[in-house]
Amino acid sequence: MGNRHFIITGTSKGIGKQLAELLLEKGDYIYGIARGTSDLEDAYERYKHIQFDLSDIHSIDDLVSSILEQIPPQEVEFIGLINNAAMLEPLKPIDQCIAEEISQQLDISLAAPMILTSSFIKQTSHLNARRKIVNVSSGSGSYPAPSMASYCTSKAGMIMFTQCVAMEQSGQPNPVEVIAFDPGMVDTELQAVARSKSAEGFALSEVFGQVYEAGQLRSPQDVAKQLIERMEEFSDPSKVLHTMEG
Repeated sequence: MGNRHFIITGTSKGIGKQLAELLLEKGDYIYGIARGTSDLEDAYERYKHIQFDLSDIHSIDDLVSSILEQIPPQEVEFIGLINNAAMLEPLKPIDQCIAEEISQQLDISLAAPMILTSSFIKQTSHLNARRKIVNVSSGSGSYPAPSMASYCTSKAGMIMFTQCVAMEQSGQPNPVEVIAFDPGMVDTELQAVARSKSAEGFALSEVFGQVYEAGQLRSPQDVAKQLIERMEEFSDPSKVLHTMEG
């Protein structure tokens, strides 16, 4: 019986951390990537933490190879990449955003997952294992919102990117399954940040506040459970977009 190995971005908090914990409980090996530190490393011997800033996109190829070097190829039954990390800021009208903020947002939320995907597909091509990529998307990728232009654009990009890669992989000898998963509105720090903004700067802060007050946010654990179900089931290459409900 082979092992399952997962590379997950954004494991220091929120959905990424819950995902890592649930998979570790199942006995899987996790390689967590985050800018901050993680307390999972002390709690689980199968967890390895890599402190890395995903805006450093030119080092991603080396990052992936350094992780894959730690995995004995003959023992792998299933290897996955979960692109979960994203950046919410800048939350203000586009004419108030500076180049650096826009660039950092697109690098972390869109360019990094694209490059991780590229490296992962290329560097696991010799494995006979089942390979799967889950891109965490968002309703923001389909519904435009004021003061969220960069975030919505990167999430829309993730959805299109997933569909393109799924088409590239269908028909390959050992195709990588690629899906996008929209978790819906989840009770994480991202939501707290959105609620805390002033209404002048961020028109939607009130809406985010109302959803929170009404108890309509999903727990990160529920979302992580459903994401794992979607990851474990075999994907139909023609149907790659999944929401929390479906």
